[in-house]
Amino acid sequence: MTDPQTLVTERLAHNSWGLLATQGYVLGVDVGGYGLRATVVDLHNHTCFSADTEMRSHDPQQIIQDTLALCTTLLEDHAIARERLVRIGVGFGGPVDSERGIVLLSPRMRGWEQFPLKERFEDAFDAVTLVDNDANLIALAEVTFGVGRDFQHLFYLHLSSGVGGGLVLDGRLYHGATSTAGEIGHTSLGPRANRDDRIISLEERVSISGILNRAAELGLQTDNLETIFTDRGVGAQVVDETVDMLGVRLAQIVGLLDPQTIVLGGIVTRIGGDAFVGAIGERMRQYIQPQFARPVQVVASVLGTSCIAIGGVALALESLHE
Repeated sequence: MTDPQTLVTERLAHNSWGLLATQGYVLGVDVGGYGLRATVVDLHNHTCFSADTEMRSHDPQQIIQDTLALCTTLLEDHAIARERLVRIGVGFGGPVDSERGIVLLSPRMRGWEQFPLKERFEDAFDAVTLVDNDANLIALAEVTFGVGRDFQHLFYLHLSSGVGGGLVLDGRLYHGATSTAGEIGHTSLGPRANRDDRIISLEERVSISGILNRAAELGLQTDNLETIFTDRGVGAQVVDETVDMLGVRLAQIVGLLDPQTIVLGGIVTRIGGDAFVGAIGERMRQYIQPQFARPVQVVASVLGTSCIAIGGVALALESLHE
């Protein structure tokens, strides 16, 4: 597997990013998706440097302080003056208002409601900052630098503690009317999946906790996803159910959006591996009516845990064309 930084530098050498592209650097930042991560790119020399650290707190103010410190250290370590930054792209693991650069909330941590993320970065670095949802940025990263770099139409599905999605159409991120395009994890599985008159979402069944809970319902008690994917009894049944639910949803995505490729990422995908990804792709094709069938590949993300920060770089680069 090619190193993500190599993929970035190779792509930078073959693209033009507008008039500002020879004047400085862009910074991509991951606020809490896979810890705290930052990637800085030299647009003139086509070099790429990264740094990361663990989150030591769930307090938003402390997380931002640590993230800004990480970015500052990265710039200083490579002798990059702050005034040379022309754009910053920031990814956050939750719904955001990308127009205003505000975090709406975090599904896992309190205190992020209406958090001015864009403002904090612009105050710290005096560079235009763009903010987006983490799944959106991974989708854009894969189109710009990763497995989708030869395509203009891509759907990305993130399978982790939550289930998110990102959509790129005509090479650009598509947000929809309220910036929630692609979020199929919060849609209902249908009336047959109801429990106690409560509607069950896709996320409740195919996220990490959803898969573990389903295994527990069937008698396999574990908090280790690898156990699910290696068990030949209950684990195999849970994996097959997961594959089936995702196959149906992705077939619907193909019929609705007509993407050239579908990319899967997140912890569930990484642990499930090639066999899991291949099974989902095969099940998806079974659910597409023959008269509409065409080759749509389902593949795993190739950018690893750097994907959100690299997506921040991609978002920053995209803005240079505007």
